[in-house]
Amino acid sequence: MRSIPAPHPNPHAPTRWTPPPNATDAHCHVFGPAETFPFSPDRSYTPPDSGIADFMALQERLGLSRAVFVQASCHGTDNAAMLDAIQRGKGRYAGVAMIDESFSEADIAALHEAGARGTRFNFVKHLGGAPDLDAFWRLVDRVQPFGWHIVLHFDARDLPDYSDLLDQMPCPYVIDHMARVPTADGIEQAPFQTLLELMRDERAWVKISGAERLTADGAPPYDDVVPYARALVAAAPDRVLWGTDWPHPNVRHMPDDGDLVDLLVDLIPDETTRHQVLVTNPETLYDFG
Repeated sequence: MRSIPAPHPNPHAPTRWTPPPNATDAHCHVFGPAETFPFSPDRSYTPPDSGIADFMALQERLGLSRAVFVQASCHGTDNAAMLDAIQRGKGRYAGVAMIDESFSEADIAALHEAGARGTRFNFVKHLGGAPDLDAFWRLVDRVQPFGWHIVLHFDARDLPDYSDLLDQMPCPYVIDHMARVPTADGIEQAPFQTLLELMRDERAWVKISGAERLTADGAPPYDDVVPYARALVAAAPDRVLWGTDWPHPNVRHMPDDGDLVDLLVDLIPDETTRHQVLVTNPETLYDFG
């Protein structure tokens, strides 16, 4: 079983700006602690414990208030760690669950009551590839009565293969990490232009997260990611989200989360738009009051 490294032990506080009240980390995870929330026996990696206490300390350091926990594959469809984290936020946290066909309508209702507002599917080939599409559509239909959105983890190169699937989506969908666009290929590359075209669809949302994954440089300041994020924000400022992706599973170079918060000044130079991405947009999608 492959083990992955722990997050940065001492991230710095932002130095370039101060996030506004109710700023939201819309893509993060909790891992364990394994003694309380065991990892799935079918996991592909074993993370170090990175639980809710660690995350809350990080939020205080970064000046962030709200969060959306995305269920991690290392916990499988046991959403207990995520639900515990949401409960501890006392209204400041929401979640994206991982479900399968064993989940009944009552199970999904319980997840919704606990703060889940969507479910996620992976389509990235090296992470296991696409789900069974018949099962995918059954689950999409099953969550519709709850107003959930669907989070999709794509590789940008594969987006054209799923144009029909996206056309048929009956609800909002969120594309993670700018579809992992290969920044070294330039902003005019076909995969990124496909993503930009998708953003004309009022159902389409995107997270401008994962700079540490997308950069061809492998380290800050992540300048090569900036044009991509700016183009997506310009295309649909009311349907863009941002997150740290803490504790950064399966990255080549572990980032300092303070650098990622500071990078927002470059990704979204306009302060009003930055507020929209960090506060207003998450309120719309995740029912933060």
